[in-house]
Amino acid sequence: MSDLQISLLGIGALVIVAVYLYNWLLQRQYQRRFGDTFRQHEDALYHGGKKKNIDTLMDVVETGQAEQPFLAEQIYQSDPIFQNDKSRTNVPDEICTLLDASSDYIVEIFPISMASSDVLQPLWQRRFDFGKNVNVCGQHASKGNWEKVIAESHHNYSAFRMGLQLANRTGAVTLSRLTDFRDIARDIAAYLQAEVDFPDVDDAALRALQLDAFCAEVDQMIGINLLPNGGITLLAQEVAQVAEQAGMSLQADGAFHLLDARGYTQFSLCNVESTPFQHHTFNHMRVKGLTLLLDVPRVEHPPKRFDDMVKLARSLAKALGAALVDDHRIVLSDISLAQIREQVVAIEDRMKYGEIVPGSAKARRLFS
Repeated sequence: MSDLQISLLGIGALVIVAVYLYNWLLQRQYQRRFGDTFRQHEDALYHGGKKKNIDTLMDVVETGQAEQPFLAEQIYQSDPIFQNDKSRTNVPDEICTLLDASSDYIVEIFPISMASSDVLQPLWQRRFDFGKNVNVCGQHASKGNWEKVIAESHHNYSAFRMGLQLANRTGAVTLSRLTDFRDIARDIAAYLQAEVDFPDVDDAALRALQLDAFCAEVDQMIGINLLPNGGITLLAQEVAQVAEQAGMSLQADGAFHLLDARGYTQFSLCNVESTPFQHHTFNHMRVKGLTLLLDVPRVEHPPKRFDDMVKLARSLAKALGAALVDDHRIVLSDISLAQIREQVVAIEDRMKYGEIVPGSAKARRLFS
C-alpha cells in the first residue's frame, strides 16, 4: 500500500471520528437543555376554563296545563365531525377532529424517526399556563391512525399535531401565550431534529379575537323563573323529589340537570338565590323560587330544546304549585313566549352561519 493510500485512509478515519464526535456533542447539548424536563412525568393534559358573564334573555312563560310530567328524551343525534380540510395530514379519528384551524392554533411536528409522548414533556409541564384547552394528537407509528395523546400514552408516533384553543367563555387566547406555545413546539421539534409546521402567531391572535367576538354575540342563556303561589317557600326535599321524577339529577354545581343519553346537560334547575342544593341540606333548606336554564349554544336544535324546556317548566310548576314568570314576576302570554322562541331560532341560524353547530363538540368546547 502506497503512502498516498495510507494518508487517504487516515484522513477518512479522522473525518468519520469528527462527525461522530459532533453528533455526540450535539446530543449532549439537547440532553442538558431538556434532560430534567424529559425525565419527569406529569398528568394528562388539563382541560379547564372559567365561565364569563352570560347575558340572560327576557324570562317569559305563561301558566299552562301539564297533563303528564315531562321526562328526559333517550335518543339524540350524534355530534357532527369537524375537520380542517387544509391541514397537511389527515385526521380521521373522531377525538382528533376537534383540532380545527377555525378554533385552534395547530402546530404539526414530523420527527425523522418515531417518538413517544415523553418528548412532549415541555408541553405537559406548561399545560396550566395557556388559559385554554391544549390537545395533542399523534399518528400511531404502526397502525397509521391518529389518536389523542396524553402524558401517559405508551405508543410511538410518526407525527404530532399540537393544538391550543383560540377562545372560550373566558375570552380569546393572548398573543404572548400563542408565542409561548409556538416556542415550546419549536424546541421540541429541534430536539427531535424534526420538520415543524406552525401558522403565524399574529394571524392566530387576530383570529382568536374575531372568534371570541362572534361567540360573545351568540352566547345566550334562557331562564324561566318558578315562584310558589301565595309567596310561600319550597322545601328543598320536595324540589328534589319533583326534579327526580322529571328525570333530573343533582350535579356538583348544586343544580339539578336534565341529561341526554350521552351525559350532556339539556336544562338545569337551580335556586333562584345563590345557595346551591346539597343532599345533606334537603330536609331543612327552603327556597323562595327556582330558575330553569337553557344554555342555547351548548344544546342541539335549540328551538326544539326551548319547546321541551317550556313543557318541563309547566310540569314542574304544576307539581310544586308555582307560577312561571319573568324577572319582574309577571306571567306573560304565549305571544311573548313565541317572541323569545324566535330569538332562539335567530341564535341558531347565526351560529350555523358562523359554522358552529349548536350542541356540537366544537360548540361545547368554545362555550365552556
